[in-house]
Amino acid sequence: MPRVARPLELVVLTRARLQEVVDGMVERGRITRNDAADLVADLLARARSHADDPLADFEAIGPRGPIEVARRVGRELPIARYDDLTAAEVADELDGMSAAELRKVREYEKANANRKTVLAAIERRLT
Repeated sequence: MPRVARPLELVVLTRARLQEVVDGMVERGRITRNDAADLVADLLARARSHADDPLADFEAIGPRGPIEVARRVGRELPIARYDDLTAAEVADELDGMSAAELRKVREYEKANANRKTVLAAIERRLT
């Protein structure tokens, strides 16, 4: 289980736990094995590069912090309960959306679950 260190709100995950979570995503079909390996490598590289300045990412987002930004983006999505939906359910909700709404969903999806089927469905509607 992640530990949270106050007041910086840092979350400490072991490499093994990170790998376990990503492996679970692969098993559920959310990402491919190659994408999972790339994701873990990218996350670890980012963690290493920010070791000297752990507050850099938080300060870049602003005083409200990354969690509030994520909540705000989630509230602005044109699909209710987005994070609870399967890829097929999200794809069904895309019909009739404006290009701006589709782009908003695409950016949220890329930053979160990054499901290829959802992203492909969005791209088909945008072209």
